[in-house]
Amino acid sequence: MFSTPAQLDLLRELEPTVEANLNRHLSIAKNWNPHDYVPWDEGRNFAAMGGEDWDPDQSRLSEVAKAAMITNLLTEDNLPSYHREIAASFSRDGAWGTWVNRWTAEENRHGIVMRDYLTVTRAVDPVQLEQFRLEHMTNGLVSPMEGSFLHSVAYVTFQELATRLSHRNTGKACEDDVAERMLDRVAADENLHMVFYRNLAGAALDVAPDPAMEALTEVVTNFQMPGLTMPGFRRNAVLLAKHGIYDLRQHLDEVLLPVLRMWKVFERNDFTGAGERARDQLGDYLETLQQSATRFEESRERTLAREAARA
Repeated sequence: MFSTPAQLDLLRELEPTVEANLNRHLSIAKNWNPHDYVPWDEGRNFAAMGGEDWDPDQSRLSEVAKAAMITNLLTEDNLPSYHREIAASFSRDGAWGTWVNRWTAEENRHGIVMRDYLTVTRAVDPVQLEQFRLEHMTNGLVSPMEGSFLHSVAYVTFQELATRLSHRNTGKACEDDVAERMLDRVAADENLHMVFYRNLAGAALDVAPDPAMEALTEVVTNFQMPGLTMPGFRRNAVLLAKHGIYDLRQHLDEVLLPVLRMWKVFERNDFTGAGERARDQLGDYLETLQQSATRFEESRERTLAREAARA
C-alpha cells in the first residue's frame, strides 16, 4: 500500500496526533439527521407512481443555483472513490482506520440530504441528475492525491475548506431558507473535517519539514477540485466563478492563505535546501495566482457590466 518504509514510519509517528484529533472531533461534532433538513410536505409522486414527472417550471432555483447544487452533489456522490483513496493513503488500522470510517460516514450524509432536498422540491431534473451520477461515478476519480501520504493530507485540508466555502455560497445563491440551512449544516461538517486534516498536516510539517513542504507545494501548484470528471464540470466551474460561488480570489484569500498562515509556512526556520526551494516555489506561485485573480476580477466586472447594459 505504501511505497517506502519512511511513509510507514511517518504514519506510526503521527498516530498519537490522529488519535488526539479524532477524540477532539468526536467531542465537538454534532450528530444530525438528513431527514430533519428536507421539506417533505412539498413532495409528490412522479409519473411512475401515478403522479407528474419533472418540468423545468417546477424549479424555484436560478440557473446558477441549480448548477452549483448539481456540482456540489455530484462531488459528494463520488464518496466511494474518496474512501478508497484515503484508506489506501492513510491506513485501515488503529486510530487511522477509525478516522477514515468516521469521516466517510459523516460525508455520506451530505449526498443524502442534498439529493432528498432537490428531489422533493423538484429543483432539478431528477432523471438527468441520476444519469450524471452514474457517469461521474463510472468515470471514477482522477486522483488529486497521488504521491505520498503527505500529498494526501495536504490536499484534503485545502479541498475540505474549498468545499465548505462552495456549500455556503451555494446556500445563499439558492435564495431559499431551507436550502441555506441545509447547506450551512453540511458546511459545518466540512469545516470540522478541514480542522482535523489541517492539524495533522501541521504535525507532519513539524516531524518531516522538507518532504512535507515539497508535498505541500506540489499540491497547491497543481490543485484541482475532485469533481473534474463529472459531466459539464468545466462549464459549471466557469459559471460558478462568474457568479461568486467559487473563484480564484476566494481560492487564494479564503482557502490557501488562511491555511498557510496557520502552518506558519513563511515563518518557519526548520527547512533545509529542499524545503527552502519548495517554499520559494510556493511563494512565486502565490504571487502569480494573485495576479491571475486580479485579472479575473477585472474581466468579470467588464462582462457583468456588458450584460447589465444589454439587459
